[in-house]
Amino acid sequence: MAAAPSTPSAISRIRPRSPAFDFGSVPRHWFAGNLVATHVANGLNLLFPAGERFFVRSVRQFLDRIDDPKLREDIKGFSGQEGLHAYAHERYFEALEQQGYNVRAFLDPYEKFAFGIAEHAFPAEMRLSVTAACEHFTATMATHALKRYADGKMLLEEPTMRALFLWHAVEEIEHRSVAFDVLRAVNPSYALRVAGFALASSLLFGLWTTAALTLIAQDKAPPRKILKAMRARRAAQRKNGGGPADFRKAIREYLRPDFHPAQDTHCDALARRYAAEAAL
Repeated sequence: MAAAPSTPSAISRIRPRSPAFDFGSVPRHWFAGNLVATHVANGLNLLFPAGERFFVRSVRQFLDRIDDPKLREDIKGFSGQEGLHAYAHERYFEALEQQGYNVRAFLDPYEKFAFGIAEHAFPAEMRLSVTAACEHFTATMATHALKRYADGKMLLEEPTMRALFLWHAVEEIEHRSVAFDVLRAVNPSYALRVAGFALASSLLFGLWTTAALTLIAQDKAPPRKILKAMRARRAAQRKNGGGPADFRKAIREYLRPDFHPAQDTHCDALARRYAAEAAL
């Protein structure tokens, strides 16, 4: 049995929430009318449900090795939040299918490869390390989204999808330290942390790109329209920040030997502000 090293706590309690979302009125190209930006976001949507259930399995496998009662309680809150995220994003699949997209064309090989083969090819501690790294990436994306929203620079105006992503962002920030703290309690090896980060990075961005390209191809848009949408998306990122720059910063942070997710407290204020505004 192991106790997690003492770390600052971002919030007193991780509380799962279950807001209602009506995806029936979401338009086909809901992200600023841009098909590429929409399918980059849709591609992430496709990864979430099975990915978040993997995160829960990876963390809960070590519950009996955690003595710290606060961390044990946080694991339960983390599991509840991730389970509800998976359910909400999976419901959005129905809307995509009603719009004519064949989501199983990506989901079937993704789930077979990632969770039928790759998950079982690595030991439990490596799976936990991959989860901790993925949680850092999702917290990075969550912080960016909430910051853009607070600054009035968020390009996502479609109300249902904006509410979905910002609710998800709040909870990713709230539980961002859980997998990392479990990893430190189970095996604080820096080499293990870096190895998991390298594996998580390659899998996450490879699968995300594949998902987005699968949906873009199903739109059957002329190449000229796709290139125009790509240029518009890049221009928006240059103007409003985010994208590759955020991920480069996230990589540098995570690779610091003294890194801990709770060191950045600015994101907690952003999460509390939106949660209060949205009555979450």
